Amino acid sequence: MTSIKDIALHCGVAISTVSRVLNNHPDVSQETRERVLHAVESFNYIPNTSARNLVRSSSDTIALLVKGVSNPFFSKLIKVIDREITLCGYTLELHQMDTSENELRIGAQLANERKLIGILFLGGRFNYSPEEMAMIHVPSVFCTYTNTFGTLDAGTYSSVAIDDKQAARDAVNTLVALGHRRIAILTDNENDNSISELRFQGYKDALREHDIPFDPNLVACTGTFSDMKAIYKATSSLIQRGGNFTAIFAIADLMAIAAIKALSDHGKRVPQDCSVVAIDGLDLSEYTLPTLTTLVQPTEEIGLACARTIIELIKHPDKHRQYTFETVLRPGGSIRAIQE
Repeated sequence: MTSIKDIALHCGVAISTVSRVLNNHPDVSQETRERVLHAVESFNYIPNTSARNLVRSSSDTIALLVKGVSNPFFSKLIKVIDREITLCGYTLELHQMDTSENELRIGAQLANERKLIGILFLGGRFNYSPEEMAMIHVPSVFCTYTNTFGTLDAGTYSSVAIDDKQAARDAVNTLVALGHRRIAILTDNENDNSISELRFQGYKDALREHDIPFDPNLVACTGTFSDMKAIYKATSSLIQRGGNFTAIFAIADLMAIAAIKALSDHGKRVPQDCSVVAIDGLDLSEYTLPTLTTLVQPTEEIGLACARTIIELIKHPDKHRQYTFETVLRPGGSIRAIQE
């Protein structure tokens, strides 16, 4: 494990200089500060703050680190996790992160500072390496995502999620079964090593299975899951681009809600002129006009699995499991059959 002495030796500075950089003291040159911070990042160094916390008794605290707290799906999930953790006699501590932050580094820091006995990561990357995971010295669980694009062995991590690729395939299959072949997609990003990439892959897989040519002109990237203005703008650009699509698969309910508004504002009726289907099953999407057809994530089951998995890991640290849940189609009025 890297120490502050290792960082100092690597940078050719005194240990006290590294300490001043880490504590943001002003009496360090910018060049030295950048060199030290680069080394800290490269070596995955986590400052040991346990000495400041010796007065604390043993902890019963499990941290829930939430990346993308604006995601309305997370709100309901957090309530389920909190309820179960509390019922089992533990304390849940909620920490919110910006989407640009490194969740593993923050988790490692909190584990030192707060004497955590476990960490739940809600929302995050899909491509961790063993070197990154080595920063975390307490049991941890990835919630709503897996290590699909990473290099971790299945015996070294635990996760709870839906099968995002299969959910996307199911959404597209639902449209194909109704006669649709010109199916557009609203996605956050095509290549982000995360949920949007998995659902985009599922979309392309379903097209391939039905011998439907992939048309890049029918892809609209929003760059966000929750910024309704950006999603509305991306949908408007998709409409103005043409393409004669008869349906839109939105990879998240919020995207579908914004898309329905954009379609309406451009004179397209849902579902008469364009069908819309999504993934999530937000309560909010039951109140769109028409009601959104969506693949529902089983929030209660996912939340219980997250809580029970971390508790099991605390008791038995080597018993790693990956739980995968299926989505269920919630029929609505936003799709219809067509004949071409």
